[in-house]
Order: sequence, then C-alpha cells, then structure tokens
Amino acid sequence: MIYAVTYRYTDDVAGRDALRAEHRDYLRSLADQGALLVSGPFGPDEPAGALLLFRAAARGDVDRWVADDPFSVRGIVAHATTSEWEPVLGTLLPALTRPSAPRRRCRNAT
Repeated sequence: MIYAVTYRYTDDVAGRDALRAEHRDYLRSLADQGALLVSGPFGPDEPAGALLLFRAAARGDVDRWVADDPFSVRGIVAHATTSEWEPVLGTLLPALTRPSAPRRRCRNAT
C-alpha cells in the first residue's frame, strides 16, 4: 500500500536547520530500504512542512517511521497526518504501483 504523510513544522527554523542533515540521512535510509518513495518540503509560500510518500504493508509501519524521524523525535514536526493513498493516473503511476525491492548497496571488495 502507498501512504501519503503530511508534516507541518513548528516555527523553530533554527532547530530545523540544525537537524536537517540527520533528518535527511534518516529518510535516505528508508529510501534505500524501498520504504520511502519520495519526499520534499512544501514551497516557500506554503506553511512550513513536507510531503512524504511511503510504501508499506501496514499503516503501523509508517507511523513508526514517522515517530522515529529525528524531526519528530526532537519536536520539529508539530503535526503529521497519514493517509492511505491510491494513485490511479499520471506518469509516475508505474513506479508507484509496482512492487518495490529494497535497493542493495554494493560492497567494496577487500
């Protein structure tokens, strides 16, 4: 299943800036596992927040990933909304609806 998560951030811009690298590293690890499909912040004229799309077997998985995000742990996310989402049209549809295999990292030969 696909889940859309909307983050709304607090007004703590300095805290967000300080944690951004850790937050993105965490999300990158979820993307490497095939769980996070895409994420990014809303535009500058929108309320501070982000949209994240996840692939998960159950909503509880998504809830756990959101709760473990450094932005959530440190109080940067004021509110998160999770909704099951059914994509039906668009150029990204094939990528969103095919089963995702976790990406494998190449290991350096030693």
